[in-house]
Amino acid sequence: MSTMVHEARVALGKELTRMRWALGVNGALSIAFAVAIIIWPNISLYSLVIVFGAFALARGVIGLGAAIGGGVREGRGWLALSSLAGIAVGVIAFVWTDMSALALLYVIGAYAIALGIIVAGGAFWLPVDGGDRVLLALTGAVSILFGIVMFAQPGAGAIAVLALIAAFALVVGFSELTVAIGGKRLLEHGLRSMTPPPPQASR
Repeated sequence: MSTMVHEARVALGKELTRMRWALGVNGALSIAFAVAIIIWPNISLYSLVIVFGAFALARGVIGLGAAIGGGVREGRGWLALSSLAGIAVGVIAFVWTDMSALALLYVIGAYAIALGIIVAGGAFWLPVDGGDRVLLALTGAVSILFGIVMFAQPGAGAIAVLALIAAFALVVGFSELTVAIGGKRLLEHGLRSMTPPPPQASR
């Protein structure tokens, strides 16, 4: 019995570690996307569409691979849902490379709102502690707010829009990295669920 429990713990540990890595890599991609915008302020509309499409598609593929290949139920649906949103947006960007600046803002805004709702939901779906839960909820709220601004102020200047996009990507990226690095608690939570409680001593 102890051998079976040990093997289950090892398998669960590997799956949760895979999910942590997926979240961390997605966070790193978000930060890289933000840095690319910051160091390339004169980026053309076409290049921005390609870069954003690659960013969204890469996030989606990495996350979906971890969700499908993993056997852990906790957080699996959350990761798959956010990944599918990224893949859908990435495909739209690559198929519609000649979209106008206004259309791109609407696509990014819709993605931000969808991602914000999913991230905020993850604060309640994922087995994280209070600090990470608050961080995810705040990140989701910021993402939703960013998306609303994109829809409400589509005529803002190019520099202001790029600054908003970079800020959004940085917030999401650092949040995901923080949760992924501190995700050892997620791993310990899952392992504890696999271990039966010790029998109480009879009086």
